Amino acid sequence: MKWEYLTTRQIDAIDRNIPVFLNIAAIEQHGPHLPVATDALIGAHFIDRLDDALTDTVLVLPQVKVCCSRHHLDFPGTLSVKHATFLAYVTELLQSVVDAGFRRIVIINSHGGNQAIGQVIVEQFGADNPGVTIGLVTWWTLAHADLVAVNESGPFGIGHACEFETSLIQHIAPHLVQHPIPQELSYVHTYPWAEGDMLRGAQGSMYRSMREISGGSGVVGNPSFASAAKGERISTIVVNRLITVAQTLGA
Repeated sequence: MKWEYLTTRQIDAIDRNIPVFLNIAAIEQHGPHLPVATDALIGAHFIDRLDDALTDTVLVLPQVKVCCSRHHLDFPGTLSVKHATFLAYVTELLQSVVDAGFRRIVIINSHGGNQAIGQVIVEQFGADNPGVTIGLVTWWTLAHADLVAVNESGPFGIGHACEFETSLIQHIAPHLVQHPIPQELSYVHTYPWAEGDMLRGAQGSMYRSMREISGGSGVVGNPSFASAAKGERISTIVVNRLITVAQTLGA
């Protein structure tokens, strides 16, 4: 059920133990071939498929599209807010959900730049609201085990506007994919302890702008391995994991 399409009476009649989902996404550059709405399109797609599968046993909040993308601001089209702004906005949004009596919340993240502040939100909000269950899942880490088998481009081949994201947009909104699609791996190496991609986490972290990490291309990874069929496969894997999360919380 989509929160924004219900009447106030319909919302008031919902069981307060229902799992409530919020997608946090991004509007930012995704190389020369994908729209700036890529992360938002992917997040909305997963949420819509979850809603279709579980209908009246999940409650979906309006998507937060513009989030933390400051490291992409070298590229035209990127929109961003500061971490403090994002923290305050999402916290207040979720507080209104809890004030309405709902007690089980899952934040679904579809943008790497939201992970750190998303965890801060979970820890702060959980401590401030005893009795509320709140969690954060990022789609590629949630489905990590199954997605490893899908990855053909290998280490550093999936990061941004890459094999996975290009595949998903080819599946979700093929009319928005621009051609030609980049055909080479794009990733600028630094130190071994700071190396990683979506499925292979680094030992540590080091700040780099997207222009630096991509060598100016805006792409991190290798989109030449992408396909619509692969996007559909990724979608099915991730949505099945989200269904499990929802069913666990709703038990």
